Amino acid sequence: MTKLPPLIELRAFEAAARHMSFKKAADELYVTPTAVSHQIRLLERYCGRPLFRRRPRPLTLTEAGARMFPVIRDGLESFAQVVATVKRDGKKQPLRITTTNAFASRWLVPRLPLWRRQRGVLPLEVIGTDAVLDLQSGDVDVAIRNAATRPTDGVVNELFRDSFWPVCSPRLLARPLRRATELRGHVLIHFHWPPFVPRAATWQRWLSAAQRRWRDVPDLSEMDHLNFREELHAIDAVLAGQGIGMISDLLVGDELKTGALIRAIDLKLSGFGFYLVRSSGHPREREIGSLSTWLQSAK
Repeated sequence: MTKLPPLIELRAFEAAARHMSFKKAADELYVTPTAVSHQIRLLERYCGRPLFRRRPRPLTLTEAGARMFPVIRDGLESFAQVVATVKRDGKKQPLRITTTNAFASRWLVPRLPLWRRQRGVLPLEVIGTDAVLDLQSGDVDVAIRNAATRPTDGVVNELFRDSFWPVCSPRLLARPLRRATELRGHVLIHFHWPPFVPRAATWQRWLSAAQRRWRDVPDLSEMDHLNFREELHAIDAVLAGQGIGMISDLLVGDELKTGALIRAIDLKLSGFGFYLVRSSGHPREREIGSLSTWLQSAK
């Protein structure tokens, strides 16, 4: 591609040629007439010939300037139109959110009708994945991360935190358990935690915490177990009455409110933070701010 002079010089030339006045061009561009004159001098040096006749007044275009003006005018207008179109279309594009499969399925998706009623002008595209997607790649606009520590890969807003409780279907227990010893003979439901997660909310960690409250705490070997790779499958098994699971109260908050699930015993584990993360200087910061406000209000 042929090398072009700087856009600032072309804009100064186009405005001055359209107004036939350096002063009016300066007013339009919010600069001084001296700055306009300087940019045009640079463009003339680049072209190797004068583009304006400055004497005698009034200001007029040379033959070279007259040839250049309509082409540059139309070119800048085309630039402006295509940028405006892209900007307008960009506002219609869905805001792309990446988050974990469990959070997407159990919390975010059920609340999307509320989002559409309140903020329907801004469509969302939810990308559920347990992989950590790179925000700098441009494939997603914003991430909702569930993490033990504050993420460091962008601008971060903390949304909320959760706790993990032993929960089960009320069909499984006539009443909540009073002591850890009553867990004997029950099925404990587990799901996989990555080895790099600190303070994972496992049954082993819960039993260790229980030993600080009760004397007679059963060992894992004294109970039956049901294991799942996916957190969502563990929640499904708990809802089906297949055992007692160590589950985030955020992900089953609706079921706890309606009584579809109950807390099996009164001892919880501290959970993690849910953080909204975006890249610095994101072009849709206003929309992301609106999403952040809504997420906190929808809890």
